[in-house]
Order: sequence, then C-alpha cells, then structure tokens
Amino acid sequence: MIEQGPHVSTAACPMPYYIQDLIKDERKLIARTPEKFRESGVNVRLEMRVEEVDRRQGVVRLQDGIMVPYDILVLGTGTVPIVPKVPGVDLEGVFMLKTLPDAVAIKTYIREKECRKALVVGAGFIGLEMCEALRGHGIETEMIDLAPRTAAMWDPELTAMIEEELTRKGVRFRPNTGLQSIEKGGDYALRLQSDSGPLEADFILIAIGVKPDSALAAAAGLRLGESGAIGVNFSQRTSEEGIYAVGDCAEVYHRISRKWTHIPLGDIANKQGRVAGINIGGGEMVFPGVVGARCFKIFDLEVAATGLDEDEAAEAGYHPESVLIWGSAIVAAMPGEKKLGLKLVADRPTGKLLGAQAVGARGAVERVNALSVALAAGMTLADIGYQDFAYSPPFNTSWDLIHIAAQKLAKSIGD
Repeated sequence: MIEQGPHVSTAACPMPYYIQDLIKDERKLIARTPEKFRESGVNVRLEMRVEEVDRRQGVVRLQDGIMVPYDILVLGTGTVPIVPKVPGVDLEGVFMLKTLPDAVAIKTYIREKECRKALVVGAGFIGLEMCEALRGHGIETEMIDLAPRTAAMWDPELTAMIEEELTRKGVRFRPNTGLQSIEKGGDYALRLQSDSGPLEADFILIAIGVKPDSALAAAAGLRLGESGAIGVNFSQRTSEEGIYAVGDCAEVYHRISRKWTHIPLGDIANKQGRVAGINIGGGEMVFPGVVGARCFKIFDLEVAATGLDEDEAAEAGYHPESVLIWGSAIVAAMPGEKKLGLKLVADRPTGKLLGAQAVGARGAVERVNALSVALAAGMTLADIGYQDFAYSPPFNTSWDLIHIAAQKLAKSIGD
C-alpha cells in the first residue's frame, strides 16, 4: 500500500468533534496503523506520492523514481478540497479541513493563538459542524456562503430551522456573500474581503467542498465519469482490466436516479473497498449502489436526507410530488424537545417513494434511515402509510410522522 498523505485509514468525518475536544486523542481516529497493516502482511509506505501509472508495463512510478510492478492495482486517491482562486488563501491562520493532520493543526492553532473570532466560508456539512466545534471553544463565529441559505440540498423550510439554531447558539450567517480576498487584519489577525464588506477574524476555515482526486487515473488513460470521478462497474473495476477504484475518488451508482454519480462519504468508501477486495481475492461480489442517505448534527439538531429532491427527481425522469409536515417526534405529553419536520417526495404515476428529508432535535436520522430502507425496497406511499413500526411514547407516536406524511402525500397524488 502506498499512501500519499501522512496517515492511513482514518475513521469517517469525526474531525470536527476532535477539534471541539469531544474526541481528545487523535490516535483514536486512526482505524489501522501501518504496524497493524504489516502484521497482516501489508507493507505501507507513507508520504510517498505516485507520479505515474504505466498500464502497458504494469508499473507505478513513485516520487523517488522507484518503479513498483503490479498485477492488480487499486486506486483510492480520495478527494481534494476546492480552493478558491483568490489572494491570501495561503496566509497563516487560513485552513482547510480534509485530513487528520489538518484537524491537528487547526486544534493546535486555535489553542496556541487563543483565537477570539473565526470565519467559516461555506455552509455545507463540514462548515456547519465546524461552527459547533468553534463555539464549543467559546470562539465568536460567523459563516458566509454564496448560496441564499445553509445546507442548500434541504428544503428551505427545513434549513430555516437550521439557521434559527445557528442564531440561538450565537453563530451569525451571512447568505449571498462571496469571498474576494484574504489579507492581514487590524483588530484581528486576518481580514476577509467579501461581497458584504470586510470581515475580520483570527482564524478562517475554507469549506466550500471537495472534488474527486482523479488526476492520476486520467493521466493513465482510465475512463472518468460525468462527475469527474473514476468510472467503475458494480465490481469496482475501472475501464482497465486489473485496475480497481474505491472510495471518494470513484463513482457510485444511485439506485433512485439510476445514474452513476459522486458521493464522497465514508460508509460508501468502506463498502466499495470490501467489494473490490473480495473480487481481487477470487470471490464474486457486486455493490448495487446507494439511495443517497446522509446526515449531520448541528448543535441540538439532527439533519438527515435520503433519495432525491424534486429537481433531481424531475431530472431523472420522474414526475415528483412532495409534502412537508411538522409534528412531534414523540408523544406530546412526554418531556423534552419534540418538534420534527419531515418531507417526502414521491412519483405521481406510481406512488413510489423517491426521497425524504428531516430536521429536528430528535428522531430525524432514525426516520430517514427507515425511509432509506423503504427506498431500497421500492416501496410505495401506500406501503409506507401503514408500515409496522415499534411504538412507545418516549420514541414516537402511535401514528408516526412517517405514516402521516405518507398518507397525506398519497391522498394528494390520488386527488
């Protein structure tokens, strides 16, 4: 195994929680050390960049000039952060969060510099999670994004609840605001020039997304998909016999849109790696794809989604109809925060579920996980509206919000 970064096999997406100090020891974020790999016969070379893959000769050329032959090659090059082409992104105090060393550097910097204020550029998963991490250290935090709202893939009514939570926790969000440049600051270490004027902070995080690191594959002449990620089949084989691609650098089949796409999530990467390994080892296995389940936490809210939204469904050739309802995650007489928003998207002609979104202090992830299973099974609203769920007042209501939403949407389609 040749690892181009300084660490291998990190667990998926825990780094904001490490920065917040909920996870105190960075060693717990390493799923397997080089020493553990070697115990099972896998030789790991760290910080060794692969410069070229020569398919005809069956070798890879390393940065030190050594040529390593292969019978089977697996590409797991992951993603690279999208870096805005503006002045100042390389200044001290400006960070991107992609690797474990990034997280260690951020945690060290905000502690040693005694940061008073932070700016987060980008209102996606990582940006939102980092707002919570920074506020956990008592750091004044602002977030900007070019989009008109946070978590733009969710329904506006649901993202309004996210923004209310940000305000409640002391985070200021500036929508429709772009980054123009970064320079040395006055009252604070850095000054960010934005569409809304100058903003100062001691720490700036750039979190505007990632793209597949497919440059090595492209240079080797392997087929890339429309998403820019490496094209693979259901066995994780690339366009070249004997070369596989897994994880965030590879495409994955979306079972609802029926298209190959790029979804860089750790659970998908793990499944793809296992499928490739079984096939390389002489077995036979396919990865049937995903339904697009995803979630994150922002302060006291769970945010989750699965499948397609209306625009994605229409683009995939469906005739979408949707409903969004607000209700109680548990029995109203029980103590605790109960407000839960749930959105369902279905296909008008067939009544099949196409997607779901949920936001609430509890129960959002649980319900989206249930609806992910329904999506994978091809269930209709009629099936879901009377589905048997375990019921008890601390967990849900006798007619769960899923039942109510499915029945309401089925009635709307029927009318």
